[in-house]
This record gives sequence, C-alpha cells and structure tokens, in this order.
Amino acid sequence: MSSIIKVDTVQDQDGNNIINENANTITIGASGDTITIPSGATLANNGTATGFASIAWQSSIVTAATITVESGKGYWLDTSSNAITVTLPGSAAVGDRLIFTDYARNWGTNAVTINQNSLNFQGNTTPNPVYDTAGQSVDIVYSGATQGWIPNSDGAVVFETNPNYSAEYFMVAGGGGGGMGVPAGGSAGGGGGAGGVLTNFGGTAITLVGGATYTVTVGSAGAQSNSPPGGAGGDGGDSILSGSGISTVTALGGGGGGGQGAEAGRDGGSGGGAAREEGPTGYGSGTAPQGNRGGGANVAAPYYPGGGGGGKGAVGQDAQSGGGGNGGAGEANSITGSSVTYAGGGGGAIAVSGGSPGSGGSGGGGAGAPYDGRGVAGTANTGGGGGASANSGSDNSGAGGTGVVILRVATSFYSGTTTGSPTVTTDGSDTVIKFTGSGSYTA
Repeated sequence: MSSIIKVDTVQDQDGNNIINENANTITIGASGDTITIPSGATLANNGTATGFASIAWQSSIVTAATITVESGKGYWLDTSSNAITVTLPGSAAVGDRLIFTDYARNWGTNAVTINQNSLNFQGNTTPNPVYDTAGQSVDIVYSGATQGWIPNSDGAVVFETNPNYSAEYFMVAGGGGGGMGVPAGGSAGGGGGAGGVLTNFGGTAITLVGGATYTVTVGSAGAQSNSPPGGAGGDGGDSILSGSGISTVTALGGGGGGGQGAEAGRDGGSGGGAAREEGPTGYGSGTAPQGNRGGGANVAAPYYPGGGGGGKGAVGQDAQSGGGGNGGAGEANSITGSSVTYAGGGGGAIAVSGGSPGSGGSGGGGAGAPYDGRGVAGTANTGGGGGASANSGSDNSGAGGTGVVILRVATSFYSGTTTGSPTVTTDGSDTVIKFTGSGSYTA
C-alpha cells in the first residue's frame, strides 16, 4: 500500500528549507549547503541539465552530412560514408562545452568541418576548422566573444584555424622605355626611368590572414619608342600586392624617356630622362621613396645628347657635352638570401657620331644608343629602364625591363598554394616566393 504526502516545503528542525517547490521549480537545500549523493547511488539525467560541468552523451550515432549541435552534449560522429559538417550553436555563454569524437576512426578518410556559425573559434571567424585525423576527440569550451570556442583537447591537431602570420615583401615595377629622337634633326632621346621599388624587408612586416588569397601583379615593360619621327618611351606597368588584412601596396611603373616632338621625360616610380628638345629641365619626376628623377638633356652641338633615366639609388645623369647621360644607379636587396641590384635607369642617346651614349644604371638599366644605333632594353624582372635612341627607322629605343614581386614567409607557415608559377626557394628558416609574372599566394 502506497502513501502520498502533499507539501510545498520540507524544513529541518531549525526551520531551514530542505526542499521547496514554487511554480514548478524545485529547490533542494539553500546557499552554502552541501548535498551528498551516497556511494553506489546513480544520478540519472533524462532531461536537459544546465549549470553542470558534465556532458550529456547522445545515444544516436551521427552519420548525416550536417548536424547542428547543442552546448552541454557529446556526439559520436561516424564519417564512414561521408564527411560531416558540424554547425556550432548560434549563441553561447562562457563555460559552455561541447564534445564530439571519431566513432569509427575514419575522420582521416572523410573529415569533420566546423561551421562556426558567426562565433569566433580560437579568435577567428574564418576559415572553418577541419579535423582530419583518425581517432580524434574534440572537446571545446566557450571562453567569450574575443577568442570564442577554444579546444580543451583535440588530439594531434596543432592549428585547426589557420593562424595569421608575418611576411616581408620586395616589389619592383616595370621600367620605362627609352625615348627616341631623329638624327637628321640632331635630337637624341632620354633614357627610360626605372620601375619604382617598395619593400619592408628588414622593417615592419605585414600580417597575412590564414586562408586568404593575395593577388600579385607584376609590372609590364614600358614600350620602346618606334613610331617616326620618334617620341617618348612607354611607361612601365605598376607592380601590386593586395588582399585581406593589408593595405594594397603599389610600386609605380617607371616613366618613359623623352623623345622627338617636344615630348619630355615622363613621371613615374623613377622619371624618364630628357630629350634634347626639352633641354636641361625636361626630365620626368620620380616618386619618393620609390625612385628618382631623370637627367636633363644637353642642347649644345655637336652631339645633342639625351639625359639618363632615374634609378632607385640615384637620379639620372644630366647629358654632357660629349655624350648622353648615364642611367641612375639601382639599389641592392637581399630578400632572396643573396644580394641582387634592381631598378637602374636607362642611358641617354646621342644624335651625331663621335660622342658617347650613356650607359645603363646598375640594376638592369639598358645603355643608350650610339648614332644610328638601337637602344638596349632593360633587363627582365629588374625594372630597369630602356636605353634611348636617336633613330626613327629600324633602330628603335630599348623597352624597359619587366618588374618582380618577392614574398618571404616563415617556412613553418608556408602554404604551398600559389598561381602564376612563381619560383620558390628557401633561405634559412624562411621560404622565398618570387613572382616574375602575375599570380597569387594563399596564406
């Protein structure tokens, strides 16, 4: 025979509530009390437990391709037939905990991906973490909005979310083409300006975002001048690095050298040299700190020479009475592990035989042409300026040299994901990625 006792409150001898029921909420004990479960007793939970550190393991085995999980629960994930995407709760409180584990030891075949559902995971919202090691168990706890979910344990995985990391760059734009005069008119063109140079090597690194793709544009060569009766050389193309988390970096193309027809040396990363018709001040301006101005021309007989194009390391030389101005010197950089000189200006030409054309600046600058000769092109992937010419026929000025973009990252963080077929080498503990044509790098 059973008995029923109906009360709202049970108190001890001192009048303290032991059990109290109010509006379907049952309170056992009071603040400061110790509630003891005897040895051998079992505390069973058939509902939803809150405020406990324990995990309610789910009896069903998850095999579906997607599942949305709840805090405070443990899940068995079986990826025998397919990968599984686990969507975390859309909101969480500090201390919320989740566990999911590899039921059949096959995550190495079909991985488990975490959909963060807009909350941070180890401080990042992207990319989604991927667990691909057989036999893993993942135990995560919510730490708050800043870092979000943090693994309490997750097997052998070191980084589930790709970390952000530092990188260095070296960039040279395309060099400007040499200008062209006409020998009959006693006019020589100016040398092409070198492509602009920008680098943070040895300075403040940029931060690449794990999983983000960074686009690399390598500056094109400035065109030679070859249309009678001559004219200024073409400007070099810009070299550009852009992507998530960084300010776009743009190295400016070198200015074309001045030419026949009152065409002054053009502005650029480094400026083009002046043609004879534009005289001592007809050079193009450079852009600090990327490069320097071109050199002025000499209007005096008998050689009517053009000025040299500006280089990264020095201004273009002014034309002398006896010959064309030399291209401005380039500048050495060792981001690849060895010292290489880039961005020399192109040399100025002469319009009458007997004088000396200007030499190309160190760092790929092309030499100016002698009377009735062809200007030398800037060296490819140095950003060197093209050498000038004085002939409007078949002997043209030299085109500028193409640019280059170089990235340097710690080898431990190098992703190996590129487009555009860059050259990849190592120097010490770093990986060097050299782009001689446009492409991309995924961090």
